[in-house]
Amino acid sequence: MTEAITVQAFDGVPREVLDEARGRIAAAADCANALVESLRVRLTPAGLAQVNAEVDGRRIRVQETARGLGEALDRLAEGLRRRITAVTGTWTPRAWPQPSRSPLPPIPAAAGPQVIARVKSPSLVWCSPDAAARTLDAMDYRIHLFTDPATETDAVVYRVGPTGYRLARTIAAAPPRGCTAPLTVSPHGAPTLDDRQAVERLAGAELPFLFYAHPGDGRGRVLYRRFDGRLGLITGSS
Repeated sequence: MTEAITVQAFDGVPREVLDEARGRIAAAADCANALVESLRVRLTPAGLAQVNAEVDGRRIRVQETARGLGEALDRLAEGLRRRITAVTGTWTPRAWPQPSRSPLPPIPAAAGPQVIARVKSPSLVWCSPDAAARTLDAMDYRIHLFTDPATETDAVVYRVGPTGYRLARTIAAAPPRGCTAPLTVSPHGAPTLDDRQAVERLAGAELPFLFYAHPGDGRGRVLYRRFDGRLGLITGSS
């Protein structure tokens, strides 16, 4: 069962593509043996397609890129079906290496704080690394920032080899106990950087994202590359 679908598109996306997106996402959601609500689709002419939804009250997101919107919509509808199945069943770790994605565009040569296009400051969820790994999968994130109650430090889980899941904290700590997720654990705390230094490090190493601790308050931050070539920043609110 689904509600009405909201489609947000940038200039240059034809109306027929919007109608096709609405139909494909509705069909994918209607196949689910679950209540699928709050469906929101986002499309860009560059071939980025994203859908956010709630499945039996749990938030999910699927994001796909391709050379054209037709191919991106194919991937998006299939990804939505898989994601609904995954969050309504028993959680199992996602395969690694994960299917290849379209490469991120380069960061502008004159990289500085001005290339940070968006700053988000959510209240970080206090949860176990296991729960954070499940959120990472459900929301299709590359990296997920949270607060680990066992250490009372900000932490991230992210997708990387060899197991596909890695845990890092602002301060180095022992591996968590009782995890079912196949986590590897960084033996080092996050580097202490201001935002300018973080931008320079991310750009210089051509990283997809960077987890660091801000010198002002010691809180964890995530700087990440967006699909438009600029950067996004996530800072935990106090």
